[in-house]
Amino acid sequence: MCIKLLISPISVEEARVVASAGCDLIDIKNVAEGSLGAQPPWVIKQIVSELSGTGATFSVALGDLPNKPGTAGLAAYGAAQLGVGYIKAGLYGATNYDEALAVMSAVVRSIRLVSGDILAVASGYADYKRFGGVSCDELVAASAKAGADVVMVDTAIKDGMNLFDALTLEEIKDFIDAGHDAGMKVALAGSIGLDHVDALCELAPDIIGVRGAVCDGLNRKNRIIGEKVARLYSYVRSHAVPDKAFAVCGGAGLPLNPVI
Repeated sequence: MCIKLLISPISVEEARVVASAGCDLIDIKNVAEGSLGAQPPWVIKQIVSELSGTGATFSVALGDLPNKPGTAGLAAYGAAQLGVGYIKAGLYGATNYDEALAVMSAVVRSIRLVSGDILAVASGYADYKRFGGVSCDELVAASAKAGADVVMVDTAIKDGMNLFDALTLEEIKDFIDAGHDAGMKVALAGSIGLDHVDALCELAPDIIGVRGAVCDGLNRKNRIIGEKVARLYSYVRSHAVPDKAFAVCGGAGLPLNPVI
């Protein structure tokens, strides 16, 4: 299985760095506005226009959305005009299945008014219990019913708690299995560090999303470092062939032993 690596630049300059490293998905977002903070359309358009010739696939975050389907739908409709391949909706304001279904249905329907090729990503939060968000089980069920192509979890509260703090390995595995059983791709993110990569590759989601792990000082608010992106990309892509993975990453400062 080929796991795709998603890196989240916040500027044209960072997007250039990510593209030059050959990353699978350039995920345009704004960390100043939250976990899935949205960039203005002119920033997204500039990045897509400049780097579309590189063969990169672009993802865009709509924000940590309130429980307002109309607002979410209008945001999705606008984003679908900007030449991106994935649109991520953070279902932050949804607290249950019905609310998540209403918001995500509006997002999917709005995207489909523009294109049948753009993948709709329903993103919930692994730390949902900390703020009363929609549970992982209800997220998967609502996303599938809404017609989402990808279901994802991130972490909403960026205070040092990561995906593996918020959910057990068994809960993460169940989430992946449930998403796949429902016919969707599955993405995992949430303050993921280099020491989590082996575990994630063993769990085998379709997409792994990071930012802080490839930033200067491992701080998501600092700039992305191209060498870190290239090393992580090589490791993830070669993980399915153990001998090659060890050869590529030996001495690269990345974990070589599974953490599960």
